Amino acid sequence: MDIVEDIGMLLLMHGGRPYDGLRRESVSALEHALQCAQLAEWSQVDNTLVVAALLHDIGHFVGAAVGDDIDDEHDQRAATLLGAAFPAAVVEPVRLHVQAKRYLVTTDPKYLVGLSGASIHSLRLQGGTMSRDECHHFESTPFADDAMVLRRWDDSAKAPGRKTPPLAYYLPLLREFHTGGNSAALHRVVARLDL
Repeated sequence: MDIVEDIGMLLLMHGGRPYDGLRRESVSALEHALQCAQLAEWSQVDNTLVVAALLHDIGHFVGAAVGDDIDDEHDQRAATLLGAAFPAAVVEPVRLHVQAKRYLVTTDPKYLVGLSGASIHSLRLQGGTMSRDECHHFESTPFADDAMVLRRWDDSAKAPGRKTPPLAYYLPLLREFHTGGNSAALHRVVARLDL
C-alpha cells in the first residue's frame, strides 16, 4: 500500500466532479484543492500547511453521499483517514477547518460577506456561529491558528480558470511528510474505486 498513490488516485478519480446541489461551487474539488495548496505555498508557510491545504476536503470523497440538508462531516472523516499517515501539523488544521469557519463568522463581522453561497449553506448545517464557550475552546485548541489561515485560503480558492501546478507537483510534499504510518481505511476506499 502506498498512501501517497492512494491519495493521488482519490483526488484524480473524484476531484474532477463538481460539487452538487446547494454545495455547488464555481470550481471542481480538485481545482479547489490545487488552488488552496498554491495559496498556501505563495504564503511561504511551513510545507505541512501546504499539504493540509491540498488535503483539507478529502473527506468529501469518502463515505455515503448526503443530501443538501445534512452536514457531511468531511473534516472529521479526513482527519480519520489522514491521522495514521501524517503528523498533527497536517491533520489538525484539516480537522479544524470547519470549526475555523464557525469561529471566524462569530468573531469577524466582515468574514461572512466573503463566503460563497455554498459555504453559507454548509455553515448552517455545521452549527452556525459559535457560543462564547465554543470560541474559548477553539482558541485554546492546538493548531487553531493554522486552521484559521487554512480556512481563509479555502474561501479564496474558488476562482474558475486559475492556473495552478498539477497534482503531481504536490505529491512529493505528501511523501516528505508521510509519517510511515499506514491508513488502511484510505487504502480500502481507493481499492473500491471503479478504475
